Amino acid sequence: MKIKDIEHSYRSLIDKEFTTVQSLKKKIFIIAALRLSVVLVAALLCIFTWKNSYLTAGIIFVFFSIFILLLKLHQKLFYKKNYSEALITLAENECKALNYDFSSFDGASEYISAEHSFSYDLDLFGDRSVFQAINRTCTYQGKKFLAYLFLTPYLDKKNIVENQESIQELASKQGWVNHFRVLGSLNGKLENKENFDSNTFPETFLLHKNKFWEIMINIIPCLYLILLVLTAFNWVSALYFIPLWIITYAINAFASKHVNNIVNNIDKKTDVLNTYTSLFNAIEEQNFDSYLLEKNRKILIKKTSASKAIYKLNRYCSQLNMSMAYPMTLFFNPVLCWSVRYAIKIEKWLDTYKKYLPDWFDSLSHFDAWCSLSTYAYTHPGYSYPKINTEHFIFDGKELGHPLLNRSNCVTNDVKISKENYFLVITGANMAGKSTYLRTIGVNHVLACIGAPVYAKSLEIFPGNLVTNLRTTDSLVDHESYFFSELKRLKMIIDRLHSGEHLFIILDEILKGTNSEDKQKGSLALMKQLISLKGNGIIATHDLVLGILEANYPENIKNYRFEAEIVQDELVFDYKLKEGVAQNMNATFLMKKMGITGIE
Repeated sequence: MKIKDIEHSYRSLIDKEFTTVQSLKKKIFIIAALRLSVVLVAALLCIFTWKNSYLTAGIIFVFFSIFILLLKLHQKLFYKKNYSEALITLAENECKALNYDFSSFDGASEYISAEHSFSYDLDLFGDRSVFQAINRTCTYQGKKFLAYLFLTPYLDKKNIVENQESIQELASKQGWVNHFRVLGSLNGKLENKENFDSNTFPETFLLHKNKFWEIMINIIPCLYLILLVLTAFNWVSALYFIPLWIITYAINAFASKHVNNIVNNIDKKTDVLNTYTSLFNAIEEQNFDSYLLEKNRKILIKKTSASKAIYKLNRYCSQLNMSMAYPMTLFFNPVLCWSVRYAIKIEKWLDTYKKYLPDWFDSLSHFDAWCSLSTYAYTHPGYSYPKINTEHFIFDGKELGHPLLNRSNCVTNDVKISKENYFLVITGANMAGKSTYLRTIGVNHVLACIGAPVYAKSLEIFPGNLVTNLRTTDSLVDHESYFFSELKRLKMIIDRLHSGEHLFIILDEILKGTNSEDKQKGSLALMKQLISLKGNGIIATHDLVLGILEANYPENIKNYRFEAEIVQDELVFDYKLKEGVAQNMNATFLMKKMGITGIE
């Protein structure tokens, strides 16, 4: 399938659902008109039959039943309309993403950290980031797990291959993936971390297993029933209801603090629970072939159905919320112990199911993240799944490109590191493509290690720990200079190599915070130390003097270059990687073009 075919499929979906929405709007209007007609007709009939109380009561019962049926039908149609509109929004956002507009998606800027080994240098998070291009999660837990994958890619072949299988299967089931994503977007706002999770409710059960309250919720309604029978036969006065109501209201008030605590925790979360029920149910009803997908699905149905359990909790929460509303609280609570009764049901539910919640939500978060990655795979049909090698070290790619660069003008390049203790030294002029090339390598390494397809004709990697130094910054808060920050970063790399870690190192312009002579001496010394510690990676630099290292270390270093040419007084870049040391630099040319220097 080609990109144009994918965009056409989304456009077709938009057209289809738009037609559905228009039809549903007409039906909703008709149902609304019928409901109004039912009320008016019932009112007129009641006026004409007012003297016949039995007939009037019958009319009220019949028309009220019709009204309720129409109301339920209206709710179903309205849900279908919202579902179709959400599908339209999903398809429109994907069409924009196919044209590199990712503004509709969350870039998770809260995960930006200059201290991380590579995420800041590779622009993994924030606006116009790799995460924003991939993230389609509809739950906070899913977004958190997807970010975790980006920050801590797998280092084990088994995990990576299993993730690849899960992503590939879901990429072939985009109808189900779209259904899952739409369910997540309806009702509750699941991207908010304050939503329902296993910590929503208090740990201490004050009502459940309390003998007093177990007796009260059964005895109090019986007392009212007995008194009702006695008053019906005129054996006692109806005035006895007043002291009984006061006493039972006071008894219920003893539990009000704990009940209110539960209500405050679940307030406005019933829609969220509805959505979780739908998401769990969607997973439970779908069969999967790949190991991880089926394993996580079975977690949701292992001893009890997660969707049915959450649905039950949702009902309890709704009933408890209803009991706190006036004037219902004045009748239901004293007479039926309604709030206490459903608070006890919620505590019983937690006692039974709370131990399953962490596993349920872990499974949900995994599915949510895999749906994002599968959509990324589906909308990038030209990408390939890397081969994972357990032999240290290899990073061998053909025609690699950066996923954020427009496919129509992205220049791809090869890379080949096929043994341990080996570095590529990249020299070249300003703006010739060195930094983009380094980020291309780094981003594709991260994507490969989380099981996602990569922008490459082919790629074979060893999943080692990635560490970069492409964008060092100074810190006014910590009183650190730019140069000192860079030294700290380099020391971290050296220390990790000393500890025996397998590192894939990507550095851009070593020691750029000091003068030229110091920089050359320091860069040469650093490269020799990295070789002695059996590191692997890619170094980009303007210092052509580093080109001499290949002659001294032919088994450990290979020179490559990006060139710039001046054609008819204009700089021309081809952004193609070539062997050897760069011959052309462009700093003085650019300064002259901008009128900054008087160099002839």
